[in-house]
Amino acid sequence: MSQLVTQIMAELQSLGDPERAKHSQRFFKTGPGEYGAGDVFLGIRVPVQRAVARRYRKVTLTEILELLQSPYHEARLTALFLLVDLYKRGAVDLKTAIYQAYSGNVSRINNWDLVDSSAPHIVGHFLFDKSREPLLVLARSTDLWQRRIAIIATQYFIRHYEFEATLQLAEILLHDPEDLIHKAVGWMLREVANRSQPRAEEFLRLHYQEMPRTMLRYAIEKFQENLRQAYLKGEIQP
Repeated sequence: MSQLVTQIMAELQSLGDPERAKHSQRFFKTGPGEYGAGDVFLGIRVPVQRAVARRYRKVTLTEILELLQSPYHEARLTALFLLVDLYKRGAVDLKTAIYQAYSGNVSRINNWDLVDSSAPHIVGHFLFDKSREPLLVLARSTDLWQRRIAIIATQYFIRHYEFEATLQLAEILLHDPEDLIHKAVGWMLREVANRSQPRAEEFLRLHYQEMPRTMLRYAIEKFQENLRQAYLKGEIQP
């Protein structure tokens, strides 16, 4: 381990709170058979991790990737905060290297907060003006977190009023077995609706009756109450 990564790890460990760690291990479902099974926490609040990341902005990509290999959840999240920051500041060649490194380390991006804090800023940004094929590959993965990366990455597209990739992935993930994917897809459909409710409803009218209930509830959360109830009661015609 490099000297700087050793220093970051020592600081993170000094900030840990065992009681908070126990709470986090329950909150992030780390028990046997749960989605975060086996993950280990130090017990550090997210704002504190962001502050640590700000203090170590001069780390290299190699050092960030080394930190990303940590067994500690907070170390991996701090690494991703650093990676997103480096990506935003980087020239085209560095952005490419970071995207490739991210893609090569998806096994370390293995909980919803790790995905949500990084996928739009790196994967979404990088692929915005490129082929969407990598997202389709991720969406068809057997790995829950790769599928979540695919749909959450499109948040960057949505913010730029480009909805088609989100809707294509939503259709692929429509019958996904995982509740965390239902929530993610519903969330992105809600983001589409926030910018173009007619476009979101065009998709919803076709699919809402086969959609998992959680996905639908997330998607229509901000609709007017009478319209929301009509969807929930199955009264909307295709």
